[in-house]
Amino acid sequence: MIYRSAEEWRAAPSRRVVLFGMSGLGKTYLATMLRETGAWFHYSVDYRIGTRYMGEYIADNFKREAMKVPFLRDLLMSDSVYIASNITFDNLAPLSTYLGKPGSRSRGGLEFDDYCQRQNQHRRAEIASLLDTRHFMDRAQDIYGLPHFVCDSGGSICEVVDPQDPEDPVLAALERDLLLVWIKGSGAHTAELVRRFDRAPKPMYYQPQFLEQAWVAYRVEKGLEPSQVNPDDFIRWTYARALAHRQPRYEAMARRGVTVTAEEVSQIRGPDDFADLIARAIARKDD
Repeated sequence: MIYRSAEEWRAAPSRRVVLFGMSGLGKTYLATMLRETGAWFHYSVDYRIGTRYMGEYIADNFKREAMKVPFLRDLLMSDSVYIASNITFDNLAPLSTYLGKPGSRSRGGLEFDDYCQRQNQHRRAEIASLLDTRHFMDRAQDIYGLPHFVCDSGGSICEVVDPQDPEDPVLAALERDLLLVWIKGSGAHTAELVRRFDRAPKPMYYQPQFLEQAWVAYRVEKGLEPSQVNPDDFIRWTYARALAHRQPRYEAMARRGVTVTAEEVSQIRGPDDFADLIARAIARKDD
């Protein structure tokens, strides 16, 4: 780890961390809180994915839908309107909408092959965005003079790296420059995330082998052809299984950094609290 002790972390003139874990446990809360101090640069991997690497795919999808409406088609063909996504750190809906859900077209689903193609686009974009972290660290210092840096990773980071490979290029690059910090949820947190997802299912990125197995297992269990799959029902069915699939991958990543709990994160109110939390996590690691 780049900070070998709690004392070294506290004394560091530049604190650099990458937060990872399930969505909904406090990564963006912490990153936003730190950014608002004016001393931390907040690098959002999901925002980078949706703007730099998938922005054109997203905008083209909007245009494809607009071309189905005669009024908008005429305006687009004459360059009278401009269509673009408005992704922000707090609103990643355009990216989520583009990823979509597999299943019945009449229920808003995508053909499974098309869905997999978009998943692969996301995988490439996420890897590239994670590898861009060093570039943004340099920019933060060179342009803005900000001493501290927080990388707010997406929940699917564990799906695009090999946590068991000490030479994994993405993890090797991250741990060379930053402290990996896993926000670990409890069983109660997982249950709440599942309940929240069940109320409002949203598109996600899945590791390809896991997705293929889930797609087959779901249809066998339900006795459905691909065109009969309810997209929301499929991703509800898949979500809890995805969380279980990710847990050991997060744990393996955390061996290269430190672990904090979601309960601890919920008590953080400012940068000093955060510094103390990471110091304690490093001390626990040393023990």
